[in-house]
Formats: sequence, structure tokens, C-alpha cells
Amino acid sequence: MLPLNPHLLDTGTPPIPEIQACGARYDGSRGPLLNLCQAVPAYPPPPEMLAQLSEAAGSPAAAGYGPISGDAALREAYAEHLRGIYGGGISAQEVAITAGCNQAYFVVMMAIAQRGDAVLLPTPWYFNHSMTLDMLGIEARPLPCRAQSGFVPDPEDAEALIDDRVRAIVLVTPNNPTGAVYPAEVIRRFHELCQRRGLWLVLDETYRDFLPAGQDRLHDLPAGGWPENLVQLYSFSKSFAVPGHRLGAVTAPAAFHAELSKVMDCVQICASRAGQAAVAWGLPALTAWREANRAEMNDRAAALRAAFARLPGWRLEALGAYFAYVRHPFGEASAWQVARQLAEEHGLMCLPGPAFAGEEGHLRIAFANVDAAAIGEMVERLRAATP
Repeated sequence: MLPLNPHLLDTGTPPIPEIQACGARYDGSRGPLLNLCQAVPAYPPPPEMLAQLSEAAGSPAAAGYGPISGDAALREAYAEHLRGIYGGGISAQEVAITAGCNQAYFVVMMAIAQRGDAVLLPTPWYFNHSMTLDMLGIEARPLPCRAQSGFVPDPEDAEALIDDRVRAIVLVTPNNPTGAVYPAEVIRRFHELCQRRGLWLVLDETYRDFLPAGQDRLHDLPAGGWPENLVQLYSFSKSFAVPGHRLGAVTAPAAFHAELSKVMDCVQICASRAGQAAVAWGLPALTAWREANRAEMNDRAAALRAAFARLPGWRLEALGAYFAYVRHPFGEASAWQVARQLAEEHGLMCLPGPAFAGEEGHLRIAFANVDAAAIGEMVERLRAATP
């Protein structure tokens, strides 16, 4: 084969297909295969959303190109939605609509850093975040998070890692893979650190709509107007159960978007027009439906917490939104070995901690994919697998 980009060749492969391949070797002897490795909603969009998608897809207007930064209706609707959460004067000019949150992250990284620069990523990290940086020749500099702190990063640890190559700090909250929700005070301290050191703070809030009961926002950074060094990422995919329509958002200073649109034009030109129209309708119309899903995710999290309390040898170390991060009881066995064995022999697909640059001994369980009955089945299979 002819030579390829060496940065691409040095980039690791995504772990989900590997575990899914292990699951394909499962013989079904313990019941249906349980997918606990990929963060997707287990429920479909409501019928009204599907009707909106169908109507928009049949529109000639949706078949054509749209504005690079997104259709005005969705940008306005999302800006209003953010004002309802964070207050302040957030405007549509500070919003861009992307083809999913992964694209949002990719284009933002291309806009703020270049080959040879560095970005701080708390570990365990979301593997696509580090893969993106690897492809671009940007150093993904680990900021280790510890179980003792609930996997919440420390701004003082971050400052010790900053040099003249660092361009940004990325935080994901609620976190993927651990589920940890970062306290507002910690986010504020990271923002102050970035202001003091002249860095971008990139907040990935993909799972913001699944916060614990009683918590409606993660921070108050935009309350006095959008900060000049803050970039916020978001995914409509999880909240509206439409991951196949690939819709995300970037909120940032208006001047940032003038440059970001250059990247977006080269990557995809515009996000799905039909999906944009449906989500613009759904933001105000499906508030109660989304809140019910939030309550359901919190119920599943509670069920998972109770389940691990009954599992000898297993330790639940972090929990939130879509994810549980657990320590397994298999001694010196590698987490990859454990994950493969669970998939092939017990029909449980989950991901090993090292897939996220995390420590050995950990597994990530994506519980949004399964209902309470399946959580009970998961417990029985883990009990059977425990040495």
C-alpha cells in the first residue's frame, strides 16, 4: 500500500468495534447479548419527533445546502435554550450547528491549535478526543484524575502541566467515561486558570441533559455575557435520541465563529437540514419528554448503584449521566482481557479503562443502553463471572 499520513497511522483504533467483535463470538448461552459499551439511548424518539423528521426530510428546502453555521431557526432556538439554563445574553451569533458533537470537537481543535501544540485532556479521557489530536499532530497531554477525588480534575495539577505549547484545556462534564459531574467551583477555577494563562477552556457538555435530580446547570460562566476564552460543545443526539442524524453545537464568542466556519465548510459544509428543523421544533416542544428521560436515567443510575452494592469484589468508583466506572475483581488480569472474556463468555459488552488511557483494573459500563430488567441480568452475569 502507498504511504499514508503518519499521524493517522500512529492514531489508535476506536475500541467499540473490537468489543463488538468479541460480542459476535458469544454463543447466547446466558441470554441475549447486552450492549453496555456504546453510549446510545435505548429508547426511540417520540412519534411527534419522528413526524417532524419525516416532514422535514420530504421538504425540497431541506435537500439543499444551508448556512455553514446552521439554520437560523435552530441557532435561535438553542441560544434561547441556553439563556434559560445559564442566563446572560447568549445570542444566535455565538452558536454554530455541527454534524454531531464529535465534529464539533474536531473543528474546534483545528481552529485553536496546530501541529506541535498541546491540549490538556483529563484522564480517563474520551478516546475520540485523543484520536482527533493525534491525527492533527497535536499532543494530547494527560491530566490524571484519581478515584479518591471522584475522578474530578485538579486545576493546580493542570497548571503544573502548562507550558508555552499548551493552547487549551478540555473538560467533559458529566464525564465520559467515568460519569463524574464536576462541581461548579472546579469549573470556575479552571476558567480562571485559562484566563490567567491565555488558554481556551473547552467544555464538552454532551450529557448536560442527564444531570442528577435538582441540578439544572453545570456552572454560571456565561451569566455576565459569553466569556472570550470559553468554547462549549453539546450534542442533540443523546437528548432527542437521534444519533443517526448527527447534530451537535458549538457555542463560543461570535468572532471565533468567523474562523470556525472556514473549517466547517471544508469538513461538511452544513449539518443535516431535516434534523435541524426537527430539533428546532423539539427544543421547546419536548421539554417534558426530555425531563422524563432524565428521571429515567437517574433511576437507572440508582439501580446500578444498588446492584454493585450487592456484588462482592466489584467496586463502583464513579457514576453519572450514562456511565458507571467500576473496578473489577480479576486481580492482575488486564482490563482488556476481562472485557473480552465478559463479551465472549457472558454476553456483556463493556469497555476497559485503558481504552480511555485510564488505569488497569477499571471497566466502563454504559447503562443508558439497558433498562432496569437488563441491569438485574447484568448483575447475575457479573456474579457468575466473578472469580
